Amino acid sequence: MDSRQLEYFVAVAEELSFTRAAQRLFTVQSTVSAAIRALETDLKTTLFDRSTRQVTLSTSGEALLPEAKAALEALDRARAVVEEASTGLRGSIRIGTMTRIGMIDLAGLLGAFYQRYPLVEVQVTTSPTGSSGLAEDVRHGRLDLSLIGLSAAELTGFEVRELAAVPFEVLVPAAHPLAGREEVELRELSGERFVDMLRGFGNRITVDRAFDNAGIPRRVQVEVPDLTTVPDYVRAGLGVAVVPAIDIGKQPGVARLRLTDVDLTWTLSAITLTGKRPSRAVTALLDLMADSIRPGALF
Repeated sequence: MDSRQLEYFVAVAEELSFTRAAQRLFTVQSTVSAAIRALETDLKTTLFDRSTRQVTLSTSGEALLPEAKAALEALDRARAVVEEASTGLRGSIRIGTMTRIGMIDLAGLLGAFYQRYPLVEVQVTTSPTGSSGLAEDVRHGRLDLSLIGLSAAELTGFEVRELAAVPFEVLVPAAHPLAGREEVELRELSGERFVDMLRGFGNRITVDRAFDNAGIPRRVQVEVPDLTTVPDYVRAGLGVAVVPAIDIGKQPGVARLRLTDVDLTWTLSAITLTGKRPSRAVTALLDLMADSIRPGALF
């Protein structure tokens, strides 16, 4: 067997599709299929159970997958060490991030990283399902590293580096009966209509869990993909919101209250996959992240 066959095998195993694997590897399906057949012949076993509807790993394929990944990672590290000895840090990083976040100067961070390591290729992407989608992309090997806003309960299987934390607060319209107060308890929001982020976003998951744990039903009237627009809908009287304490300035029409009966915190973290040693390039980028945090500028 050779490294190319293993690379094709891992791609098909992760995508569970010869077509998607070929697209991911920028080749044609027939080349991928031929490489898998040759590998199966060499190993004298069937690695995939194929049908007209789906592709699944066989028992032998499931046994091979972690070993194939480890072999490819070891080969990549060996190449990187040799290349770095002569030309400096090389490699590639696939990093995921939320659609908008001001707490970390990601553009500035990546710019500084490029100046220091110009031979490392960095690809940046977002997910339409927020932090949950980004975590799944890391879990399935589609990303090497991601910035996310999930709590520790959702991060099993990941190496987590916490970068910053922000408390939640309540936003209500200026004409709301609670608007004249400075603090509120979660139970006092029972029966309200809510403005919140889409399902899958880290702060939405945290708030949903808090209400579920308190046994308080909650009706989300407005769902938005951008946290900075939440105050606009609150100001319009379409609901109240429980959100991380963003800097909305002294906007008229919106009152801000502290939550006193629950300790809700939104945490910004950088995650990599447990059990997979980060590349030297990923480690170098992680080491630069702490210097790029901008406290008080969540979004």
